[in-house]
Amino acid sequence: MSERLIEETRNGWLECEHLGSICGVDGSGRIVYAVGDMERPRFLRSAGKPLQAIPVVRSGALEHYGLHARDLAIMLASHRGEPVHMDTLAHIMQSTGIEQQELICQASYPLHDQSKEEWIRHGGYKEKRFHNCSGKHLGVLAWCQHAGYDKARYADAEHPAQQEIAACIAEMSMTRPEELGTGVDGCGFPVLALPLPAIARAYLHIACPEKLADASMRTAVERVREAMIQYPLLVGGTGRLDSVLMEDDNITAKGGFKGIFGFSLREEQLGFAVKIDDGNDEECAYVVTEILQQIGYRRNETIKRLKETFPIDIHNDQGVAVGSRRPVFRLERG
Repeated sequence: MSERLIEETRNGWLECEHLGSICGVDGSGRIVYAVGDMERPRFLRSAGKPLQAIPVVRSGALEHYGLHARDLAIMLASHRGEPVHMDTLAHIMQSTGIEQQELICQASYPLHDQSKEEWIRHGGYKEKRFHNCSGKHLGVLAWCQHAGYDKARYADAEHPAQQEIAACIAEMSMTRPEELGTGVDGCGFPVLALPLPAIARAYLHIACPEKLADASMRTAVERVREAMIQYPLLVGGTGRLDSVLMEDDNITAKGGFKGIFGFSLREEQLGFAVKIDDGNDEECAYVVTEILQQIGYRRNETIKRLKETFPIDIHNDQGVAVGSRRPVFRLERG
């Protein structure tokens, strides 16, 4: 069962407890760190986007349309609608001829506060390209267009593209396809559920693609990792945990809605998966920071940057510190 990961106190009194689970695997995929539930399937949500982008790369669509690592980074992003995100999306649409009306995701405003305010101030309205999953949808549409697949039904679970994505996730996570749980994500895409050890193994392979047997898969994963490391701001956005982590080129990371987070360390050959049971995404930052500290991560500047970006103090509307967060889990290497 899940365990307490983070406590929040106010004036010394316990106010909130965040339960969840953590799994870490080594270079062979063996579980070496386990806190909480290792068996219950967890929906990948947007933490699955780097995996969903792998078949897009393998399809040859990037070369066909003259797309680059920057474009690939936005295809696996949960972007915030900042100018750098929108410029990259515009390049993909211009290069492929795909229009935002073809996306099934709903029209939205930018999630980045300043970008949203500026857009509305200048008379802007909700558009599909602002949806934080629009890059993923554009990537799969480009693949379908290049391969001659039906674009109108690209998000159906039975579609050839979605079947290939599911097979890719099964291979990356060392899971049998029939063991994958299924659902529908907020953006309308199929979403798969896996136990945390399987998610951790998938992230291990993102960091260490040389462990994959299939050469085309290995090459595609290498390109995904390189895009994430080269353009961390595109993957999330200003102040987002995954983007902050990947300022360290040893780390690949991607979060998903409802408290799911995957990351991996290339030099150490470790893959991790985290799930906060109550779906509170902001607690992932404190869990990940504590994981890095407890395993003795040697790049101290990364831990320092995390603490500066995600301070443990809780402030009220006047900026006064009124409480704090405290990790309460212990990792023991098995």
